Amino acid sequence: MDLETERLKLEPYHPSHYEGLRIMEGDPQIMRYISNGKVKTPDETWDGINRVMQRWETYGFSWWAIREKMSGMVVGAACLQHLANVEGAPLEIGWRLIADYHGNGYATEAARAIIEFAAGHVGATYLVAVADPKNSASQRVMQRLGMTFKAVEQHYDVPCVVYELQLHRGEQSNGQST
Repeated sequence: MDLETERLKLEPYHPSHYEGLRIMEGDPQIMRYISNGKVKTPDETWDGINRVMQRWETYGFSWWAIREKMSGMVVGAACLQHLANVEGAPLEIGWRLIADYHGNGYATEAARAIIEFAAGHVGATYLVAVADPKNSASQRVMQRLGMTFKAVEQHYDVPCVVYELQLHRGEQSNGQST
């Protein structure tokens, strides 16, 4: 399901997103907090797109490519998924952006749309977000979203800061419920 914000369109992963995702996943600076700087190979990017497309079929949510409306460019990706891809785990929101698009508020804008989707379409009442403890930019996004620090926990085989958010059905992007 596509999501739209004032400046962005979020589209479930599709093969047409490959080039934009390659730019992001091939950048060691972007991947430093995700995979200790290990970039993905072209085949790994294709595998990821296919895996995410399957998750959309299974769960009705997963990763979206973030497209800037004005330029039409893929500027990043954001997700709603089971934490660490463990079925039954709490739902996690996450994001990453191509470096040229950092600092524009796109991660916060995309995450707010996903929070609304999670509450309104999935019926989620609780979300988490995780980040490398050194990733202060992601932690600031979590705080702007109204999330609160929970703990440092082990996820994805690494220590992660965990932030949490309690939701109510019909949650609005400003953190107020309807």
